[in-house]
Amino acid sequence: MSTRGDTFSRRGLLAAAAAVPILAGPSWAGAVRAQGDPLPSWNDRAPKRAILDFVGRVSREGGPDFVLPARRVAVFDNDGTLWAEQPIYFQVAFALDRVKALAPEHPDWKEAQPFKGIVEGDLKAVAASGERGLLQVMAATHAGMTTEAFNATVADWLRTARHPRFNRPYDSLVYQPMLELLAYLRANGFKTFIVSGGGVEFMRVFAERTYGIPPEQVVGSSGVTKFEMGPDGTPALVKEAKVAFIDDGPGKPSGIDRFIGRQPILAFGNSDGDQQMLEWTAAGAGPRFLGLVHHTDAEREFAYDRQSHVGRLNQALDEAGRRGWTVVDMRQDWKQVFPSAPRSER
Repeated sequence: MSTRGDTFSRRGLLAAAAAVPILAGPSWAGAVRAQGDPLPSWNDRAPKRAILDFVGRVSREGGPDFVLPARRVAVFDNDGTLWAEQPIYFQVAFALDRVKALAPEHPDWKEAQPFKGIVEGDLKAVAASGERGLLQVMAATHAGMTTEAFNATVADWLRTARHPRFNRPYDSLVYQPMLELLAYLRANGFKTFIVSGGGVEFMRVFAERTYGIPPEQVVGSSGVTKFEMGPDGTPALVKEAKVAFIDDGPGKPSGIDRFIGRQPILAFGNSDGDQQMLEWTAAGAGPRFLGLVHHTDAEREFAYDRQSHVGRLNQALDEAGRRGWTVVDMRQDWKQVFPSAPRSER
């Protein structure tokens, strides 16, 4: 996900997300595979064929492109790549809802922006507060919380919050074709990681049940936490309003090196914020797969790219054309976008 040039700047969002630590969505086991077809929600077009060819080559022992399982590292952006990100990043939606929930305890927010705008639904006023306003929101609603309390708060939000367009739980808006791809890769000896600009504590709450990716395989923007002993002698980690690491743009290769320690052989993103991750993956020796999800389906999801205020895909799209990266056209390449039913209806 990327917001270069957005009203809420990408760096501002990530700094805020890092300073604040979704829960389980539809199980990754929902990626049901048809007999003989590991990617049944993908149309038989060039992207699907390229994926099947690449995985077949690197996992065929004795073949010229064989890659040892230990080196089969696949990295995925989250927002806009594994689940939806419009009209605003879901983590931002969560933060805004927290302001509304806490407003009765803070009468001073009735006159102070951006809190006043959030409570009144004046998104223009909220946007006008920019990066500083978003940081204020995150700090005011989450600083001082223990990580355990934060996780419980997010879990409760996901049980009740609904997406404004689809009226479905946010954690049901994952991409069925990508669930199938993750399962297919793991079945062929790949280790799958999330490498995303979202807050790492935020993503670790939902990643395992939603995607089958355990928390230790999630890399994201992170904030400072402080170890404290509670009044009852129980140790806890308490969040502070300080940024430790921003995992976006050029920060993604650094995050991969720091937290994974291996150069990936497959990378998938959807925006300019993922470009450096794909470039870093492509720079390695041997076979490589680079993919971008292009949001072209206004009917089933959203259509946006170069001018979007969320998940802008501009420079990376040009780079994909020059370098021959695989661009997945959502409208043409995917038979199905979201799982058939929200988790709560299963």
